[in-house]
Amino acid sequence: MKNIINAWDFTGTPYVPVYVKLPLGIINMECELVDPDGLRKQLETLKSIDVDGVMVDTWWGIVEANNPQQYNWKGYKQLFSIVRELGLKLQVVMSFHEARDDDVRIPLPKWIKKIGLENDNIYFTDGDGSLNTECLTWGIDEEPVLRGRTVVEVYFEYMQSFQDEFSEFFNTRSISRIQIGLGARGELRYPSNHVKNGWKYPGIGEFQVLAYKQINI
Repeated sequence: MKNIINAWDFTGTPYVPVYVKLPLGIINMECELVDPDGLRKQLETLKSIDVDGVMVDTWWGIVEANNPQQYNWKGYKQLFSIVRELGLKLQVVMSFHEARDDDVRIPLPKWIKKIGLENDNIYFTDGDGSLNTECLTWGIDEEPVLRGRTVVEVYFEYMQSFQDEFSEFFNTRSISRIQIGLGARGELRYPSNHVKNGWKYPGIGEFQVLAYKQINI
């Protein structure tokens, strides 16, 4: 019994920061902060129990929703300001995929969806020809099929816009970490477990096609 107790004795170990993940629905599809007063109260509670900060997704499907290179950060700017005002830190995820839970759905940008209707090769495709539209295939990383830009250029310019918009938060070290979410559910993997096509846990997945077939549109 003594050995078991000692195994869980963390005395003298380095400090481990604690961050709390914010829920999906705090920013709506118009990039507005849904409940600023309610959020502030929740963040005040987190601060009172010595939480270091929060983690939040910045959704591509919200920020660049309607037209390419037109970015709307207003809800995130309000959110970040509240977090900084309360003395909390931010870990920010660049989320370039679709999001779903019981109450919230955040799709890819509308202009991407329009391109996909004309050229479905921008998505991963399985052996049966079923598309996975929750993220873009790596096969177009170097193909300028997104209104003259490659997907890497699109992601880069989105993140450049974020850096420009939130430079003051970097300067004050309010943003402590940036993560990039790619692939299905933000994971850098093949979207082999495709729920919309009938997959159910714990069934096996299926590899998706990476190859991109050039189509002139």
